[in-house]
Amino acid sequence: METQAHETIPQQASLKRLRASAPSIASTRIGRVRYAPGKSLWLCAMCAGALLGCTNYFSWTGVAVYVLATGAVLLFGHSVGWHRKMIHNSFQCPKWLENILLYFGVQVGMAGPISLLRVHDLRDYAQRLPDCHDYLRHRNSFWRDAWWQLHCDLELAAPPTIEVEARIADDRFTRFLERTWQWQQLPPALLLYACGGLGLVCWGMCARIATATVGHWLIGYFAHNHGEKHFEVRGAAVQGHNIRFTSLITMGECWHNNHHAYPGSARLGLRAGEWDPGWWLLAGLARAGLVWDLRLSEDLPHRPELHALPESLITPTESPI
Repeated sequence: METQAHETIPQQASLKRLRASAPSIASTRIGRVRYAPGKSLWLCAMCAGALLGCTNYFSWTGVAVYVLATGAVLLFGHSVGWHRKMIHNSFQCPKWLENILLYFGVQVGMAGPISLLRVHDLRDYAQRLPDCHDYLRHRNSFWRDAWWQLHCDLELAAPPTIEVEARIADDRFTRFLERTWQWQQLPPALLLYACGGLGLVCWGMCARIATATVGHWLIGYFAHNHGEKHFEVRGAAVQGHNIRFTSLITMGECWHNNHHAYPGSARLGLRAGEWDPGWWLLAGLARAGLVWDLRLSEDLPHRPELHALPESLITPTESPI
C-alpha cells in the first residue's frame, strides 16, 4: 500500500498542463542508460575538428567567427527560438521570424527541434515528480554525468507519453528541420570554407557545435546541483539553481531556479542584476513590433507547490518594454 502511494503521480494542476503524462512514477524511474553511437561520434567529430582548428589553423579571424557564430546560435536559436518560443510558447511572433529562430536553433548542432522538445519535456516532467532516474536528475558524479549525457541515451522501460501539439508536430518547416538538422550544418560550412578555407570551418562550425553541446550539458549539470535558490518547488525530485556570473555566455539560461519556478515566462532574469540577453532581444523585438503577447511570471497560473524562500524574496524590476 505504501509502495503504491509512492508510485502515484501527484494530482497537481501544473503537471496536467504539460505535454508529458504517465500512469505512475515508475515510468520516469525504471530504465537503463545505453551508449548512443550516433550521438557520441557526432560530438567526437566536432571536438576533433575544434581541436584541429585551435592547433593548426589559429587566427584571430577564426576566433572572431567562432565567438560571433556561437553567440548568435545560442541567443537567437537555443534560448529564444527553441526554449522560449517552441518549447514554452512564451511569446508570439510572425511565422517567418519563428522559422528563422528555429533555423538558428538547428545550428546549435545538438538535435532536431522535435527531438530536443521531447528530451526537454521528459526531463521537465520527471524532475517535477517525487522521484526519477538519476540520468534525469543529474545526480551522478561530474564525469559520469558527462559520459551519460553527452554519449548515451536513457531507455525507460515504460516511458511517459508526450503529446506534441499540432503547431509543432504538423508544421512542415519544423518537420523538415527535424529530418535534416545535421545536413543543415553544410550550407554555413561551405560559406565558411569559401571565405577562409578549412580553418574557418573548424572554428565556425566544429568549435561552435562542440562548445554549444558541451556547454549545454555543463550548465545543466550545475543548474541542477549547485547555485542560488530563491524558490522551491515542493514535492519535486529536482530543484533548479541560479548560476550567477554565467548570464552572458548562457544568454540568460543560467537562471534555472527562476525557470523551474516560472517555466512559461519569457523573462528568466527576475531580480535586479540578473542579466538576461534573451529577454533583452525579446524586448527589442517587441519595441519593433515583431514580438507580442510576452508572458511574464505574474501572468502564469498559480502553483500551490511553488514557494519563495524567505531569505530571498523576489523584488520586481521595471520592465524594459
